[in-house]
Amino acid sequence: MINWDQIDTVLLDMDGTLLDLSFDNFFWREHLPTEYSRLSNKTLVQAKEELEQLSDSLYGSLDWYCVDYWSEALNIDVESIKRDVKQHIRYRPHTLSFLQFLRGLEKQCILVTNAHPKTLELKVASSGLHEYLDKLVSSHEFSLAKENAGFWHKLQEREELNLSRCLFIDDSMPVLSNAHREGVGHILQILHPDTTQAPNLKGDYLSIHDFDELMNKPVP
Repeated sequence: MINWDQIDTVLLDMDGTLLDLSFDNFFWREHLPTEYSRLSNKTLVQAKEELEQLSDSLYGSLDWYCVDYWSEALNIDVESIKRDVKQHIRYRPHTLSFLQFLRGLEKQCILVTNAHPKTLELKVASSGLHEYLDKLVSSHEFSLAKENAGFWHKLQEREELNLSRCLFIDDSMPVLSNAHREGVGHILQILHPDTTQAPNLKGDYLSIHDFDELMNKPVP
């Protein structure tokens, strides 16, 4: 059971936690390869192979999340291509009810995302997330991804947080593990980040499929 008396601040991931990861999976696995194939005169197979190789080489780094890096590497406007399919951006189940629940508990709510500021701007404009959160933070502001050593110390210092009294909710095990190592006191894994796919396996931390499990209900 989450003991809300032990928590001052709730730190929330965006993609796969508040927003459905189906948008990102669709964009990176289907839409971008198709557009890159068309714009670069490569076959779709070639385009997918090239994107997968670049993705694998960047995984775990801030550049993996950086639309400017991808635009330069591919010589296309990734941000514009993403805007073309913004209608696919949507909340995960019970997200708004949970954010309202947290407001009722008078908890500080901070979005902490690896998304590039341009992507964050697009998704906030499409979803209205800013209306439910006290602050929006992109890891690009610190030149570190959330899974990189030192990120949480930098966030703590700038935002004057007591990490031991923070609850951090995310779907990524590398990110959650780094937060735990760097002193975040309460860790929670989202098991079903993409509602169009099967849930992920449970990791080492408390976990839920959807936010309705947190609202006055026990956590498995």
